[in-house]
Amino acid sequence: MVVGVVKEIKPEENRVALTPAGVAALVGHGHEVWVERRAGVNSGLGDREYEEAGARLARSAQDVWRRAELLLKVKEPLPSEYRFLRRGLVLFTYLHLAANPELTQELCRRGVRAIGYETVELDDGSLPLLAPMSEVAGRLAIQVGAWCLQKQSGGVGILLSGASGVRPGKVVVLGAGTAGSNAAQIAFGLGAHVSVIDANPAKLRYLHDILGGHITTVMSNRANIEEEVRSADLLIGAVLVPGARAPRLVTRSMVRKMRPGSAIVDISIDQGGCVETSRPTTLEEPTYVAENVVHYCVTNMPSIVPRTSTFALTNATFAYALEIADKGMMRALRENRPLRRGVNVFDGHVVHPAVATAVGVPQVPIEDLLE
Repeated sequence: MVVGVVKEIKPEENRVALTPAGVAALVGHGHEVWVERRAGVNSGLGDREYEEAGARLARSAQDVWRRAELLLKVKEPLPSEYRFLRRGLVLFTYLHLAANPELTQELCRRGVRAIGYETVELDDGSLPLLAPMSEVAGRLAIQVGAWCLQKQSGGVGILLSGASGVRPGKVVVLGAGTAGSNAAQIAFGLGAHVSVIDANPAKLRYLHDILGGHITTVMSNRANIEEEVRSADLLIGAVLVPGARAPRLVTRSMVRKMRPGSAIVDISIDQGGCVETSRPTTLEEPTYVAENVVHYCVTNMPSIVPRTSTFALTNATFAYALEIADKGMMRALRENRPLRRGVNVFDGHVVHPAVATAVGVPQVPIEDLLE
């Protein structure tokens, strides 16, 4: 199979979808790999490394898109890339289609077979290809949130750890999944007062236990959310419903009651955000102020640390990409149930139920199309 890797064009997106080691493994299995020149440079991976691993270097993204049967990316195609989409192309990347009906329509219209990293789901409900970036984003959320609280960033000027004789800042984490639990652990490590809200008591119990009972765990309901948000210096939004739009759990009126100069980091922004006042931002202009609260809603937070993120991501995605290349799309989907669950769009049809609901179109089961 011909596998293609392009340089990401989303503003300040520095990750790359395949490392030289991944290229070497694919070539070793008899596949042809085309990599756009300088695709990995922002992750510290030079063209020579890719060439030595057996990749063929392409001068343009168009050349890679044209040749590839399987196209590996990190982020969803942007409008300038829509013209490269074509029938039968297998696209394997983060898609987040629930918040992007325009892209969903384009993928259907052009007959692309699109698999979202974020919707590949194991039998136990876990999301193995979303987990590494959720881990990175959760850890970064406290780092960037602390920056947002600084006076020069528009914040009130609170040090999360506090100081001798001064109370620490309060961090409220909405969601106890991978991103939320990592955010809570980093906030606790800094010495902040930490509250975590979730609807799943088992997750709250686990997080409470691993942190020795030193955080506050709260069951999710409107009254509890309102109370915790009001007292937060830093609110982390880390709510996820696989494939679906994130539920808006924090209303504008709740944000209005927060202390002026407090901060919100909405990790859920890729799926539309879980805070009513959230809107997507970029690393070029990461923050804005709404209701006197600093908001950080960057849709590709892990790109801040691209080398770590690239290796963490490809460690998780490579085995699936190799299976598609070795077996072909149809056989790989028939034999690999988690991968089959990851398909969002297939030959003009929306096949993922949560995506179909979010964008308001009928869902066609992938099993019907594989027959």
